[in-house]
Amino acid sequence: MADALQALVEQVAGARRAGQTLRIRGGDSKVHMIGRDCHADRDLKLAGYHGVSDYQPRELVLSARAGTRISDLQLLLAERGQTLPFDPPAFAGSATLGGTLACNINGPGRPWLGSVRDAVLGVQLINGEGELLEFGGKVMKNVAGYDISRLQAGALGTLGAITEVHLKVLPLPEYSVTLAYDCSAEAALQQMAEKARQPKPLNGACWLDGRLYLRLAGAQQAVQHTAGIWGGEQVETPLWEQLRDLTHPFFDGEQPLWRLATNIHTPAEKAGAQCIDWGGSQRWLRSLPGTIPAGSHLALFAGGDRQSEVRGELDPVQQRLQLRLKQSMDPAGMLNPGRLYSWM
Repeated sequence: MADALQALVEQVAGARRAGQTLRIRGGDSKVHMIGRDCHADRDLKLAGYHGVSDYQPRELVLSARAGTRISDLQLLLAERGQTLPFDPPAFAGSATLGGTLACNINGPGRPWLGSVRDAVLGVQLINGEGELLEFGGKVMKNVAGYDISRLQAGALGTLGAITEVHLKVLPLPEYSVTLAYDCSAEAALQQMAEKARQPKPLNGACWLDGRLYLRLAGAQQAVQHTAGIWGGEQVETPLWEQLRDLTHPFFDGEQPLWRLATNIHTPAEKAGAQCIDWGGSQRWLRSLPGTIPAGSHLALFAGGDRQSEVRGELDPVQQRLQLRLKQSMDPAGMLNPGRLYSWM
């Protein structure tokens, strides 16, 4: 794979010399979601740069190239009774590790299991100068100054073309049960907040179509004991996979899909279709909310006009910081131009 890596470095360096822009492509599973449409002179294809470069099950650490598919990683880890802690979507087998980090996309267990950003120990990337750089470590955090590894989470490739990721993994839970309750969105939010305060093995809480779903996972005795106390109907459901991969019927159709990151105590929307996930802190909406609560972040996740800004406006200080980071990592602005914001 050394030759393949060198070829990627030469592509970036060649584009830099030619004054061309690059669109970074992995499995193309998220090309029309999360960020703006990206228009560039050439493509930098990373899907072919794949494979696990290091895996130490006893140390719970793994290193893999950016084009490695999430589904392949999960299969490998499952053989050792382990998993990626951030519960990432596989998107029918097309999602890659590099794209998952670049998009900072996580599954329904995010509030309890952590995000891909939390799991990352280090990265290898190609910056906008065509230089191959290493940040962080492989078995422990090793950072001074800006944590460049974690800055890649959600940067959508604007701060570098990720080529390899080093991250922590976790043991698979021993046992899991899903409890379901019929209730309103308001009652569900109250229950979510109440249950989240308890020291119980909760790692999923979602309200959809008039039902609250709570996922318990961990040691079998603890899960069964909690299920007995909390009551509800024990159900076998594909909901968590459908939420993770956005395959539930709620996500079908051409109507814009909005994502509201907010406080768990924010009241539910009174009108329009909605799905409340992450114990109340992530709201999927099919129409714009009447108001955006203070401290919340609204983004046009999928559909709609992706030529315009799809994220909330930054204040002047945040915008200056973003531009300084961009200037440091990609001074010519050649990597995924406009993907994150129109001015980047």
